[in-house]
Amino acid sequence: MYIKVIHRAFEDTPYTAAVVDCPTDNPMEACEYAYRWTQNIMDSWSMKGAADGNDRVEVVAKLHTDESGKAWGHRSTSMGDHMQALGKTYEVAAVGFKEVQPKEVDFA
Repeated sequence: MYIKVIHRAFEDTPYTAAVVDCPTDNPMEACEYAYRWTQNIMDSWSMKGAADGNDRVEVVAKLHTDESGKAWGHRSTSMGDHMQALGKTYEVAAVGFKEVQPKEVDFA
């Protein structure tokens, strides 16, 4: 099952940060898997660090490059972000995920 991870909690304009190929057909387990592998715990998930990088995570949003040419990874997935799977949208809650109506910008 593929999960589309949409960062929208802190952004003026939401964006799709990643698409995660989850090793389960259960939507809640897939959301948990995608959440874990879009976290910067020991290093950077989006820059494919040794600890938090995962080959099942496709980084689809361009990394930010500062004025000096240094690339910066994406933030961790947070409460308020969205995940989409099987035509349903789930919001990252304080604990777990809750199904919500998708926002028009989530389809960008």
